[in-house]
Amino acid sequence: MTSMDISLKEMMTIDGSLGAAIVDHGSGMALGSLGSSKDLDLQVAAAGNTEVVKAKLRTMDSLGLKDAIEDILITLGTQYHIIRPISGRGGKGLFLYLALDRNRANLAMARHQLKTIEGRLEV
Repeated sequence: MTSMDISLKEMMTIDGSLGAAIVDHGSGMALGSLGSSKDLDLQVAAAGNTEVVKAKLRTMDSLGLKDAIEDILITLGTQYHIIRPISGRGGKGLFLYLALDRNRANLAMARHQLKTIEGRLEV
């Protein structure tokens, strides 16, 4: 099991990482983040991506889907944004958020590494 700080540092070691956050989707607040810049405000991204998660959960509920979100991928022209809800018992209502430089990232490896980080995270 790893702490939030260690998990954020591990997320930033993923090839192409621009920023990482652990977010409470109830409040939209980032509980921790690394890598903010003038081009990527992780507090704004945390709040905005909370709405993405809530919308998907509402849609799944409306459709009667009895399933869980593994991850949500948003592909931009120059970036990938990955949202991964934390599935462990202590992580209910939290998600990992990772922004990647599309030219430097290997999306399959990033998703695999994020899954591993999520599995070790102790909240």
